[in-house]
Amino acid sequence: MSESRAIARVDRPAEWRARLAILVSGLLAFETLTGLAIYLLPFSLPNQFMTLVHTAAGLAFVVPYAWYQTRHWLLYRRAAMTHVKLTGYLSLAATAVCGVSGVALTWQAVFSRRIGYAWDLAHVLSTFALVAFALPHIVALVWRDQKKSRVQGPESEVQALTTQDSGLRTQDPRLSMVVAERRFGWGVLGVTVVLFAVVGLWAYAYEPVRFRNAFPSDYSFKYGANRPFAPSLAKTATGGAFDARSLSDSRSCGTSGCHEEIVREWEPSAHRYAALDAAFQAVQNVMGKQNGPESTRYCGGCHDPISLFSGTKNIFAEDLTALTGYQEGVSCIVCHAIKETDVQGNANYTLAQPGRYAYELKGGETARFLRDFLIRAYPRYHVESLSHRLFKSPEFCAACHKQFVDQEVNKVGWVQLQNQYDNWRKSRWNHPGDARKTIECRECHMPLVENSTEPASGDALDYNRSTGDGRHRSHRFLGANQFIPVAQKLPGGAEHAALTEKWLRGEVEVPEIAHKWTQGRAVPIELVAPERVAPGAPVDLKVVITSNKVGHDFPTGPLDIIQSWVELIVKDGGGNVVYKSGTLDDRHFIEPGSFIFKAEPVDQYGNLIDRHNLWEMVGVRFRRSLFPGFSDVAEYSFPCPASYRADGGARPSEERFQFKAPQDGAGRLHVQAKLQYRKIDQFLLNFLMGEKSGLTTPVTTISQDAKTIQVSGG
Repeated sequence: MSESRAIARVDRPAEWRARLAILVSGLLAFETLTGLAIYLLPFSLPNQFMTLVHTAAGLAFVVPYAWYQTRHWLLYRRAAMTHVKLTGYLSLAATAVCGVSGVALTWQAVFSRRIGYAWDLAHVLSTFALVAFALPHIVALVWRDQKKSRVQGPESEVQALTTQDSGLRTQDPRLSMVVAERRFGWGVLGVTVVLFAVVGLWAYAYEPVRFRNAFPSDYSFKYGANRPFAPSLAKTATGGAFDARSLSDSRSCGTSGCHEEIVREWEPSAHRYAALDAAFQAVQNVMGKQNGPESTRYCGGCHDPISLFSGTKNIFAEDLTALTGYQEGVSCIVCHAIKETDVQGNANYTLAQPGRYAYELKGGETARFLRDFLIRAYPRYHVESLSHRLFKSPEFCAACHKQFVDQEVNKVGWVQLQNQYDNWRKSRWNHPGDARKTIECRECHMPLVENSTEPASGDALDYNRSTGDGRHRSHRFLGANQFIPVAQKLPGGAEHAALTEKWLRGEVEVPEIAHKWTQGRAVPIELVAPERVAPGAPVDLKVVITSNKVGHDFPTGPLDIIQSWVELIVKDGGGNVVYKSGTLDDRHFIEPGSFIFKAEPVDQYGNLIDRHNLWEMVGVRFRRSLFPGFSDVAEYSFPCPASYRADGGARPSEERFQFKAPQDGAGRLHVQAKLQYRKIDQFLLNFLMGEKSGLTTPVTTISQDAKTIQVSGG
């Protein structure tokens, strides 16, 4: 049988009218249009429901399309190669790529942590290719048949193909073809409209969680209606309040199966417990009672932003902290929704309220599945709204890690408080314009985690990273608080506290910056002592403390709270203490006269600020800390003992015996020096929690050194 006769036997009008062809083509039209809409239109609820229906229709499309396309190929495989046949084959290839990539993306959106961007790119490009090839393929056929119907040909060219349409019979194949194609077009349109109607009805029936972005009716605008969050410098993009629910629900980032590692890191971190910290809550309570509830907004921008922006720090609000704010502190969304910062400090940032995905705040397993699927299948908005280049800059951290009080707070005038940003900016770690020499905040406090399964792994914007490096930045934000994670029994708190102690000692390795960071302890000490002394002669000791690996002042933060000091103990050969400094008494107070790093702020009357009542601070009467790369020296002098107590005690005694040198002609003094650290001094802890609470902060030995001094006989 010749090729032309084989093609002539195909009942083309019947093929156009076939229900399978109409169904497949309608599904294909819907998939193409919704795919383009999802890619080109802005994020919206209808687009999200289009994503869901697009996925379901796409899966339903696979089998009918394979059946139809196989049959179609068998009918026309012997036709001559024309532009129509060529575009048909190209359409088939594009549809195959689109289908395979679509199934792969669906699988990843359901069972994986994120979709593969290579599959996503293949899906998008094949969609455009399908449009480019399928339209000419169909339009060329219809245009040719329309043209034939308008041109009257010889009777001998008319083949007796009988068609049935609307009860009418005709012997004209050209008219039969036009009617069949028209019926095909209406059928395809009908299938497409029905599917779009499903999208519309779903979007109409869905009841989203409505945010109440409004201040309480009794909200106090003490500092003016245009500064609702003052004295904090924090702002919202709208200038108004944000519903607490819109900034919370951080744990869902982990329960979604996406950011499980990051949420585990965040849970015991200082960012997470910024609001629930018992010390913060106690100080806030005192501040609210003494200075008015509105004054606590000063702290809220950094410690408790959810409560601040929802209007909870207000008159008649008992605890001044919303439940979600208390539990989450600096939540995932709060940090990731910041759009602009200023290095002035005091939470000088602007926060936008990101849109939430459908079902994101709904309860139930089905809602959770749909939420997680949408975020993974349609991630563009999630990434664009919550990931910014700003995060990578020290200026981003400066918004909160720089603090001052001014007349609005202390009623007197401006005073600089903690200032990690400018410490770093002026230090040896900052080389503007040279990333290969500079060490920035995130490189230290958010070191890269190897072998990460995080969707957030990889980063092409860092000078030393790539999108496929398999690492993410730790969200532990290791710093210096080894107390709260354990005291408040946070998930993973013990592990976090142990890591914090390693961090304080400088034992945490950071391979990313190993070539530009110094080696050894974070703040090493060196004990300088004489090799030999005579009994009764003065013993002069020095302890040299050097800031070796710290990127800002050591210690840093609120120095009216934090204490770091030198503990020095000298024992004789019998183990008797002959001199000591910097030890703790039985009430956990540091011995008076010890060498200590801390600050002693005062109020306008010269009274010591010892309850973290910074709202009264006007200056400092004492401050000692170490600038990066600098050293300080603790000096000690005491007489070498010529005798010791018979009972081996450390205190002076009336009953003394002459110091007897051993047979080798010399005794020994064993000197040990330690640099100690604790997060909260005991006086403040007793004030906040009560002395009967028995609470005391753990003491971490940051570094130590020891020497042995020979004591000449005589």
